[in-house]
This record gives sequence, C-alpha cells and structure tokens, in this order.
Amino acid sequence: MKHLIPITLLVMCFCILPAAAVIQEVTVSGTISEHSSANNTLTIANPAQYGCSYPAGGTPVCSYTPMDSKPLTGTVPDASAFSVFNPGDPVVATSLGGAGGRWITIAKLYGTAPDKTVTDIIGDPSKIDEPLAGDYSLVLSTKPDCKTCSGTTCTATTANVSILDGKTLRFSGDLTPNSTATYSGRNDGSSVTVTFVKGQASSTSCSEREIMMTGPQAISAYIVHVVPPVGSAGQVTGTTSATPSGTLPQVTMPANARPTPTKSGMLPVVAIGALALVAVLGISRRR
Repeated sequence: MKHLIPITLLVMCFCILPAAAVIQEVTVSGTISEHSSANNTLTIANPAQYGCSYPAGGTPVCSYTPMDSKPLTGTVPDASAFSVFNPGDPVVATSLGGAGGRWITIAKLYGTAPDKTVTDIIGDPSKIDEPLAGDYSLVLSTKPDCKTCSGTTCTATTANVSILDGKTLRFSGDLTPNSTATYSGRNDGSSVTVTFVKGQASSTSCSEREIMMTGPQAISAYIVHVVPPVGSAGQVTGTTSATPSGTLPQVTMPANARPTPTKSGMLPVVAIGALALVAVLGISRRR
C-alpha cells in the first residue's frame, strides 16, 4: 500500500503535462542545386547534417557532418522561395520527419566561414541556429485561434514579431497573415523586413487545464530579408526581398515600441517530470 500513493501521484503528474512534439526535425547545410516551381520542390546538394556532442563535464560541441547521401529534395514552405534561392546559393535548411521531404525552413548564408550569417529566410526562423546578418535577431510568437484546433496545434491568428539590433529592442508588433514589418533605423544602410505568411500555435493555451498530448509541433512560415550594413564582407548588391502574391499591408512601428505581452508557457516536460520524481522520492523516504 505504501507504494500506491507515489505511483498514483506520478500518474497524476503525467496527466497534466502539456502537449509534446514527436516529429523529428533535421537541419542540414549545402548548396542549392535545382528547384522546381512545377513540383514545389527545392534540392540541396552536398548535404551535411547538424548535430551536437556532449562531452562529460564540458560544453556541447555542435557542427555539420557530411552525409553519405544523394542530394536532398523537399517541398518549400512558401512559393516565394523560388524567387529568393538560385542554384549555387549556400544554404541551411530544416526538414520535418527526416532529411529532405518537406523543408520547413530554408535560409541563405552570407559571408565567409567561420563568420557566416543569414540574409534570407523562407519558413520558420526558429528552426535554425545561424544568426542574421548585421547583428540583428528576431523574437517570434504566435497566438492561436482556439476555434480551429486539431490535436496539438491551432491556426495562428497573429504573430508577434520583435526585431532586435544587438541586444536593443527596436520595435515589436502583431502581424496578421500576409502583413509585413520593416526596420531600417540605423545609418549604415542595413534593414530587416519580416512578413508573416501563415502559421500555427500550440493548442496548450486553449484548454482550461493542461492535458498530456503528443503530436506535431506548431510550425509557421515567414519571409525574412536582411540588407547587410554597407561595406560588410561579402555584401550582395541589388538583392530584393520576396513577398507573397497580392498587396501586403505595411505595419510601421515606432523605434521606442515595447514588446507585446505574451502568456507565459507551462514548465517543460522534463522539468515537470523531474518535479514529479522529487515528490515521489520525498513521500517514499518519509514512509
């Protein structure tokens, strides 16, 4: 009987865990070899897979390792990829469910190693680790439409987009699908343009109580274009950002804007599981 209570508590803890993603994401680097708008696909040659090793007592070591495979082909996150990427472009890309098949993010690399950065992203920027050119960065979050949920995901009604210059927040605002925000407040010719194409949000916040559920992770599609500072190494002139078809409403935000407050999330699954284990061990010891 004394073991029944700890087991019961552990079961209860797992019952209130939030939704957990189960679909594998694979990030690779390589060179665009071809694309086909007719098939909605893009092919990456000489792929190398991103991965990390964790030495005992040391910091993680992350790198790209050449893959023993043929070129990888996958569908693109948005048709604008065909006007942004061309054969010969160095890229990093993330696919869902294995290497290739479906690209959820494609990013164009800029500059030379080891200081390569990114000038263009089609897809979900959160799925790659490479920094944006010009020391810019993005903080992105989506708000769910709780009437359009299926399992772990809901359709996103808006995306909150914050653009940072170094560690300084320059502006933040909510974008509806197919709307654009641009920041160009520096005097070095650089700029950042972000278009929220469409997206998903986690269904966790739509429930009055957190329920354990596994399923696809929320994925969104953005178009990001960075014009690097004038005179920076490897700068490409005459580059224009791609936009979805149709006329996009422009969102102008003041430089002193503040981030839109967002609802705080639940503890990660690992953290909650650890707390449950601590509770179980504590009760067992007292008995």
